[in-house]
Amino acid sequence: MITNDNLDGSTPLDPDELAGLKFKHITTRGQLDELEQANIVQGMLWIKKHSQDDILTIGFAFDLHKALFNDVWTWAGLFRLTEKNIGIDPLYISVSLRNLLDDLSAWIESDTYSPAESVLRFHHRLVKIHPFPNGNGRFSRIYADMIAEKYFSIKPINWGGKDLDKVTQIRKDYINALRAADGGDLSLLFDLYGN
Repeated sequence: MITNDNLDGSTPLDPDELAGLKFKHITTRGQLDELEQANIVQGMLWIKKHSQDDILTIGFAFDLHKALFNDVWTWAGLFRLTEKNIGIDPLYISVSLRNLLDDLSAWIESDTYSPAESVLRFHHRLVKIHPFPNGNGRFSRIYADMIAEKYFSIKPINWGGKDLDKVTQIRKDYINALRAADGGDLSLLFDLYGN
């Protein structure tokens, strides 16, 4: 059983999801974070090979999450089936994700928002949907960075790196900005990352 699971803003896993851990010797959040980070490094190599794909599809979202977490979780790349402390009802994940990808396509086509604002709005809505049992923040930041580069030709956003995986002021500011955006105020998110 994973202990130290109370990191502010982290998604708790239910027993069935924890049973999907491929390495049963992992017992702490720190060990899990290290294992997942090693998988993410491999996932980033996968991204380089697939950067030319159509990335605005649900299939690509599945593949990306799987590439980032498949070495750790049996359910990597599969939508969550349970309610969480964050995220929409699991029954609406597929439709909400499809709507987000369609909205992003429209924003790109019509220059609705600045490039940075489009990327941040996409990131926020993806985190709010929370499509997978775990890894949604990291998945959403990586996906947003891919969109920044591919569709807007801008540099990836400086999210704060590994400080977002620990209890730091950077993480607290990030979580507070997402929570404010959940309430309709995206100004903190833009202040932190819109440059």
